[in-house]
Amino acid sequence: MLTRSEMQSPPSTGTRRWYVMPLRILAVAVTLGMLSVFFYYVFQLTLSSVHDQGQAGGNTDPGRSLRFYLDRPTREALVQIGGNVALLMPLGALLPTVFTSVRGPIRIALAGALVSLAIEMTQGLTVTGRAFDIDDVILNTTGVVMAYLLIGRKVSLLIRGRK
Repeated sequence: MLTRSEMQSPPSTGTRRWYVMPLRILAVAVTLGMLSVFFYYVFQLTLSSVHDQGQAGGNTDPGRSLRFYLDRPTREALVQIGGNVALLMPLGALLPTVFTSVRGPIRIALAGALVSLAIEMTQGLTVTGRAFDIDDVILNTTGVVMAYLLIGRKVSLLIRGRK
């Protein structure tokens, strides 16, 4: 005997409409393009030299820069902390759409941390007036995870489906 839900819904044939796959391919290609443009601007912003009058000092002590930012005027603290959180946020939405293997908060956090770590290490080793700061890595990673949880997961499922 059939249940009520089986009587109301038509049987699934398991086939997709012909246009679903081309639309998904187009969406991933557009997302990949957006990711490329994003990386271009992030690298322009973070890997350009600044004139700091010798003030740039590295930080490997988690929380030290955050305490410094919080001791500054509110606007300056918001710019520093908010800017670091927002800097890599688009990765939380774009990466899981292009690479479904990066889905999940832990995986996206690892990917975001690796990108941020690469940027910070490059700044510390090669860019005049910039220095490595572990708090920037923490804030950048936090932003990536927040973006994933807010929109990245939903967008990835919508465009790529479950895998």
